[in-house]
Amino acid sequence: MKIKIDHIIVGQGLAGTCLALQLVKRQKKVIVFDTPDKNIASAVAAGLFNPVSGKWMTKAWLADDVFPYLFNFYTEQEQNLKARFFYPKSLYRPFISVEEQNEWMARSADRRLNDFIEAVYTNSKHGDLVYDPFGGIITRMSGFLNVNSFLTTTAQLLTEKDAYRNCFFDCSKLEILHDYIRYDTIEAQSVIFCDGFGALSKPFFNWLPIRALKGETLTISLDRNPEMIFNRGVYLVPQSNNYFIIGATYKPNDPSEGITTEGRIELEEKASSLLKIPFKVRHHSWGIRPTTHDRKPILGAHPKHKNIYIFNGLGTKGVSLAPYFSAMMADKLAGKSEILSEVNIDRFKALYFEIKR
Repeated sequence: MKIKIDHIIVGQGLAGTCLALQLVKRQKKVIVFDTPDKNIASAVAAGLFNPVSGKWMTKAWLADDVFPYLFNFYTEQEQNLKARFFYPKSLYRPFISVEEQNEWMARSADRRLNDFIEAVYTNSKHGDLVYDPFGGIITRMSGFLNVNSFLTTTAQLLTEKDAYRNCFFDCSKLEILHDYIRYDTIEAQSVIFCDGFGALSKPFFNWLPIRALKGETLTISLDRNPEMIFNRGVYLVPQSNNYFIIGATYKPNDPSEGITTEGRIELEEKASSLLKIPFKVRHHSWGIRPTTHDRKPILGAHPKHKNIYIFNGLGTKGVSLAPYFSAMMADKLAGKSEILSEVNIDRFKALYFEIKR
């Protein structure tokens, strides 16, 4: 029996999940193909979002647009999915020197940071929990997403709509026609690949410079339950029952599977440098995040096949970037807007024609 829909989505990680919800909201019919055990980027995700980050604590790219949008999006989806997975929470980053403290006292007067800085302390604020003799900075519009809960409840919604297929998407079965595509019994206007690092094993986008960024995390338990997220060297993100995720390691261009002793030692040492209180390691996880050399996502149509799209390369910022750019992708599919040049696949088009020579 022939099934006619608007869009096929391949992959139900953060990118595919957010895009599916955006399209459903726009009254589009979708079918999502996914094998949950292969969501290797989501497996390592602590779900942290923070508008001021990095070694020099700079404001995130497009923060003034991205962060208000993600708050509205996840709040709306909690109501839509009737589940709790979005947890706004202040984040505390201890200073490591007087010089850093002084620099931040000066930077706190920058009006461009006003919306994201809650307070700057020159003396210890949480000295009973972490090492912070020089004080630290508290950011607002931070928090975490319970990624597994978000993905699972969305999959349930899609299943109820007969819009979810728990199976591998076989590109050899895809027929590309003039103004639509056919896959088995499904006919759709387009297919969007949101399969992260898996895109490199597919024939359409294996020329893109998507790189593997392997990360490992530990789940630990504490006798205390801190009121906020701590982030210095590693982040400490609450889960439940006094369990926390600490992470993550960063191993660029490493597609190897599995946890490592090296990763565990690194995380334990960094956690010990941050936390004053003892902790017990309960679990060790790993995952591979898709990233690009310019650390920006990739959105747009294949250079040759205009009904085959990609939404990929969210890297370590997937929780914050996926809502905003899934809306951009959905609007592009509807012909309502163009894709921002900084994330448009066109910036890599020369690579495609180079390998086709």
